Amino acid sequence: MTLDRYDCAILEALQEDGRLSNRDLAEKVGLSAAPCWRRVKRLEEEGYIRAYVALLNPKRIGIQVVAFAEISLDNHHADTLAAFIEAVQGCEEILECHSVTGQCDYLLKVMARDMEAYESFLSGRLLQVKGIRSVNTLFSLKQPKQTLTLPVA
Repeated sequence: MTLDRYDCAILEALQEDGRLSNRDLAEKVGLSAAPCWRRVKRLEEEGYIRAYVALLNPKRIGIQVVAFAEISLDNHHADTLAAFIEAVQGCEEILECHSVTGQCDYLLKVMARDMEAYESFLSGRLLQVKGIRSVNTLFSLKQPKQTLTLPVA
């Protein structure tokens, strides 16, 4: 299915405020309530909208460290990859895991309360995973842009 201008407007509006009522959303995108509701339901069913979530302020809940960990594996055998992915899935500190090209195999976005918590996560959990050859950590000093809004148009 291709997205028309109303679908795109709905997706953009919901990315900005996922708590909009159907009435407010319809008004914002220029539709009446019933067709807007049907479009939202279709976008959900077809997987364009995966979930509705509350975005927390990390600093307000005590998370001070944002790190990017470059992971190099010993090899790319199926059992090594499966163990790594299983370990990643089980770590709440890891927000994102990307298989990448370049000098490492994976890039992880990790958040921790402080440096001590990051060090504990690194040495106590991540470096214990069988098959990890090395970890190089980059720490975020500032975040001049941070968004989850995808370009729809």
